[in-house]
Amino acid sequence: MTRAGRRTAAALVALAVALALGACGSHEPSPGPAAGQSAGPSAGATSAPTPRDVPPVTPTRAPAMAASVPVRVEIPTIAVDSELMELGLQADGTLEVPPGAFPAGWFSGAPTPGELGPAIIVGHIDWVTGPGVFLRLAELAVGDEVRVTRADGSVAVFRTTAVESYPKDAFPTDLVYGDLDHAGLRVVSCGGEFDRSTGHYEDNVIAFAELVV
Repeated sequence: MTRAGRRTAAALVALAVALALGACGSHEPSPGPAAGQSAGPSAGATSAPTPRDVPPVTPTRAPAMAASVPVRVEIPTIAVDSELMELGLQADGTLEVPPGAFPAGWFSGAPTPGELGPAIIVGHIDWVTGPGVFLRLAELAVGDEVRVTRADGSVAVFRTTAVESYPKDAFPTDLVYGDLDHAGLRVVSCGGEFDRSTGHYEDNVIAFAELVV
């Protein structure tokens, strides 16, 4: 059983609530990109696919890798190249989140990327300072590559199997954190409309991927 499978149901719920409410752009979006950055189409303005019960595409899977701390994530098709910070749980049991637009973070309570089970990487869509690391996550397409460089010098290469949008009050806890029989990756950010009354986006965008190299 993976580390994800050993967590209690209460811990899963706490993590899901944390992601649904505050793991990404929880701030008023800036009017434009930061200096020297190209924002591209806003993730919040992208038409979201209809949620499915399971990711629909299965690439040729690679065998799981030994555990190794991830240090960088790259998604070439949406211009993501970010260091990764470690994220744990806060005192109230909710997931820590990156303190700003960059970098992205990985949840150390789940398998490391490339290891058997669902690895979790989260980041903001935007911040008060400008666009966030996953501004264009909703543009990611099935088959796109996600590369995670690890501390042991290896690179875990994933292929996207689905990119879905879920209302934050219907966060798919089991799909994101549930046990897998292969090495998977979930990249999570915000999307949908920005609710100025709450200061939050209405949806979560989740990219599902599987290890291929």
